[in-house]
Amino acid sequence: MLTGLTGCAVGPNFISPPKPEAARFTAEKLPAIEGSKGSLHLVFGQDIPERWWQVFHNKALNDLVEASIKNNPTLPAAEAAIKVAYYNAEAQKGGFLPSAIFNSSDSSNYQGSNQFATSPGGPTNPYAIFLKQLTVSYTPDVWGGNRRAVESLEAQTDQQRYQLEAAYLTLTTNVITGAINEASLRGQIEAIQKVIVIERELLDLVRKQKTAGYAAETDVLTQETALAQALELLPPLAKQLAQQRDQLTALAGNYSGSEVPEKFVLKSIAVPKSLPVRLPSEFIRQRPDVRTAEANMHSASALIGVAVAARLPNITLSAAGGYSSYSLGQLLTPGSAFYTLTAGVTQPIFEGFTLLNKQKAAEAGLLQAEAQYRLAVITAFQNVADALQALQADSDAVKATVYAEDLALRNLEIVRAQLKIGYVNILTVLNAEQAYLQAVQNHVQAEGNRLADVAGLVMALGGDWKDQNLKNLPPVGPIVTASDKDKISKITDGPVNTSWIPSF
Repeated sequence: MLTGLTGCAVGPNFISPPKPEAARFTAEKLPAIEGSKGSLHLVFGQDIPERWWQVFHNKALNDLVEASIKNNPTLPAAEAAIKVAYYNAEAQKGGFLPSAIFNSSDSSNYQGSNQFATSPGGPTNPYAIFLKQLTVSYTPDVWGGNRRAVESLEAQTDQQRYQLEAAYLTLTTNVITGAINEASLRGQIEAIQKVIVIERELLDLVRKQKTAGYAAETDVLTQETALAQALELLPPLAKQLAQQRDQLTALAGNYSGSEVPEKFVLKSIAVPKSLPVRLPSEFIRQRPDVRTAEANMHSASALIGVAVAARLPNITLSAAGGYSSYSLGQLLTPGSAFYTLTAGVTQPIFEGFTLLNKQKAAEAGLLQAEAQYRLAVITAFQNVADALQALQADSDAVKATVYAEDLALRNLEIVRAQLKIGYVNILTVLNAEQAYLQAVQNHVQAEGNRLADVAGLVMALGGDWKDQNLKNLPPVGPIVTASDKDKISKITDGPVNTSWIPSF
């Protein structure tokens, strides 16, 4: 229907870029990703579930994510941006239809005696003029300039849709990583408190040995210093935990005084046994930033047609008709009607090369958009590769830290037993305490990092999005693809440059 109204459309027809020819995300095949609680299997070629955060099997986490989706103002703002772009495109479609303007002009006039002249039956001085007029004008979209303008605006609407997808993915990922960070901080605090209990027991033992004459005052002070150093670690972690709670509260759409009820610990957040990973040739269709870049290319492509159409002849048809009379009572009587029919053609001849340079600017804008698209695709592959390698490295780190913690605890237990019978000095105990404290912290941080890597991988893959679940969003605008070649003519002042179509 739209093509029939507008005829042909100058400028290149947009064709979606081809899929990248890539078989893998990393240069080398990654080994099995294993951790302290079994292997995480990456299942290539499967789609990510819509509610992907449920892979952690934590009901409190699910509730917090759902509450954030419902209450965080980021998503309503993005939805409103879609409507703004959509109605701007709809407004541009008004150019396909005639415009009608009704004009009512009534005036009372007086002229001096030297100026006033009348004929028999004419007006007296002062006199009135009553005019009722309807003007209809229409500018046929002969070259498709308006169609290309609409196409560009509809592509901008698509951009806003993908921005909504990005906002949704960012919000859900931030909630997940925020909950994991909270759990990691709680784990570190719990681990330090456990070490503090051990150090207090050792301090009591050293004091008893001093009383019995088996330890010196310096031994007591050394152990007290170790205890104080462990206590110093708690306030910064408590501050980070409080600030992390504030962030989760804000993400859930609450004011800081209404803290979210959900609280998280590492033991309650499960590492998924398997995680779907889209194939390299498919996942870019799910990345909102890549799709935004493609929509930007589409918009830039259409703007070339707008610039070309501005250089071609423009036809305007108009008709005006109405009634005019010196007396309101005679306004609709025979002889008071009038009409005017006008047809005009405007052809720009010379405007200081303005229109030519605007066309060249539009063509350069398309080249820029094409380069930005290629960059978005390259960045997307980098993000997935980084996430996969981080997941591999942090899974190895979990295994290493579990092993180190077990060794450090066994060593500390042996040293504690030896201290009781006087076989070791306080410095040996201090070294064992510090080694165990560091090993416990490293283990907790590695567990948190691995869980965060899972969320990071899902975000790098583009997550999953079903915007049909949202209400009150305008429909998706039509996309011009290669199938439109036979429907829309390419009319330009020279050969069409199709070298901008990216290849990989």
